[in-house]
Amino acid sequence: LLIMLIILLFVPGDYAGPCFIGFAIGESLGAAALRIAGGIFTKIADIGSDLMKIVFKIKEDDARNPGVIADCTGDNAGDSVGPSADGFETYGVTGVALITFILLAIKNPNPDIQSKIQVQLLVWIFVMRVMMLVASSLSYFINSAIAKARFGKADEMNFETPLTTLVWLTSIVSIALTFLVSYFIIPDLGGDLTQWWKLAVIISCGTLAGALIPELVKSFTSTESRHVKEVVISAEEGGASLGILSGFVAGNFSGYYLGLSMVLLMSIAYYFSTMGLAAAATMLAPAVFAFGLVAFGFLGMGPVTIAVDSYGPVTDNAQSVYELSLIEQVPNVAAEIKKDFNMSLNFERAKHLLEANDGAGNTFKATAKPVLIGTAVVGATTMIFSIIMALTNGLTENVDKLSLLHAPFFLGLITGGAMIYWFTGASTQAVTTGAYRAVEFIKANIKLEGVEKASVEDSKKVVEICTKYAQKGMLNIFIAVFFGTLAFAFVEPFFFVGYLISIAIFGLYQAIFMANAGAAWDNAKKVVEVEMKQKGTPLHDATVICDTVGDPFKDTSSVALNPVIKFTTLFGLLAVELAVTLTHDKGPMITNVLALAFFAVSFFFVYRSFYGMRIRSGGE
Repeated sequence: LLIMLIILLFVPGDYAGPCFIGFAIGESLGAAALRIAGGIFTKIADIGSDLMKIVFKIKEDDARNPGVIADCTGDNAGDSVGPSADGFETYGVTGVALITFILLAIKNPNPDIQSKIQVQLLVWIFVMRVMMLVASSLSYFINSAIAKARFGKADEMNFETPLTTLVWLTSIVSIALTFLVSYFIIPDLGGDLTQWWKLAVIISCGTLAGALIPELVKSFTSTESRHVKEVVISAEEGGASLGILSGFVAGNFSGYYLGLSMVLLMSIAYYFSTMGLAAAATMLAPAVFAFGLVAFGFLGMGPVTIAVDSYGPVTDNAQSVYELSLIEQVPNVAAEIKKDFNMSLNFERAKHLLEANDGAGNTFKATAKPVLIGTAVVGATTMIFSIIMALTNGLTENVDKLSLLHAPFFLGLITGGAMIYWFTGASTQAVTTGAYRAVEFIKANIKLEGVEKASVEDSKKVVEICTKYAQKGMLNIFIAVFFGTLAFAFVEPFFFVGYLISIAIFGLYQAIFMANAGAAWDNAKKVVEVEMKQKGTPLHDATVICDTVGDPFKDTSSVALNPVIKFTTLFGLLAVELAVTLTHDKGPMITNVLALAFFAVSFFFVYRSFYGMRIRSGGE
């Protein structure tokens, strides 16, 4: 926010636009690296560590397992730093999309009136962003006081309850402040005295989505949900096979309900955008602006979304730290703690609470993912419109090419789906190969007799394996995406528009499905461990296998789609402008040749992302 304000206030107007685009692309690059590489790293470590529970019948986070340290590192790299970078990027990209829209889509014959409206809306956007941070902070302290009053002395509690309260409290406070701020900042927009509350309603649709979507996600991923219990019941009789199928069911059903909820809220926003916004702000395509504001409203929950997402890796690592501490094996530890702190130790209760808390963490990690992918897709809509504005000279020419009757546009729609499914396969392949090498090393080097914990050297080697394959996987994926974006932008401008729309829609549903299926499998394992107390049984083995299948689903492929979609859209804005300029100056031949060259590079790395990452027995 501070950097964007500096650009807006101190950078000359001719350079402010490119600076905003450059800033947003930089955010996307960083987030993509952290999400892709971090997601691959953390799941290689997680799978490598978890499978040892089945192979050697050892406990969760056993200190003798060299993969546990890598698992803890991965929780930080992939499940904590990644979401934070993703949220940071989303703030920047959504802001840039709205700023670009305001500057391009507001057209008034009177330059003074046009400038006044643009300044009003820009100031409103920035003040709203500050307000959202204030609302999140205020809600946090209020919720903290409520939670302490309710559960401070409780022996048992549902760890999801305070987190749920925080999400809804933040939503309510944000919506109230949205109307208050809008009333004072834009009481009169282009002579219309009612637009302040209509725009506030539109933003509130996004803020409400930030609370409603997590509730829907919990219906498919919470330890209390019927879908998660269905996974457990399936696995009881049919083992991992039926458990995996039930997880697929949960993921697919979640796509239906979450997709329709987004459509409903965006439809409400569209309805209010038809109530005089175009006339008051002399704005082209006010519905697109409304969709951008919905994404902006999502971010009213941004700090809280990132906080509850980070809750997951904290609870996960808390379990690991407890086991790695070997506190239960310290002589006379109970007597010492009783003497020094007047506390009676109950190790079994401590482990039960840690595991139950981890289940809540799994649930809320899952709730944050559709919110972030939702902002990516809805925000990308606004940025795509900016590209359309440039290609159609303000919707005055070539509008007929935005149609299924224009063959390149239709072919672009099909191509986007191909890239999404390739990306899913490539990121999962990197996890599979890396996990194979991690398991291979751990099985060969784990020592279970005569030692209390794994050697530092063995733990470092597992971290090295995770790092190596995370970097290799990221390099293949990123270069393929980068040159693929260039290639498709140079094929034909409206082909590229169709491509961008396609990756947003395909990516949305692919990410929702994978994130929620993976979370359902993860919490099914928690139900078996915490509620049923069946660790070490065939049922537990089956749910561990389900969980390892879900690991790259929920924490690698699905979450990495967010920055990939946003990077492609932002970088595509520059790429398509370059392609159009080259075609105008040099003719279509040069752009066609470059499109083929860029595609050849992209295809090489697509090919390499599987055939160069295949598992080769007995060697690297």
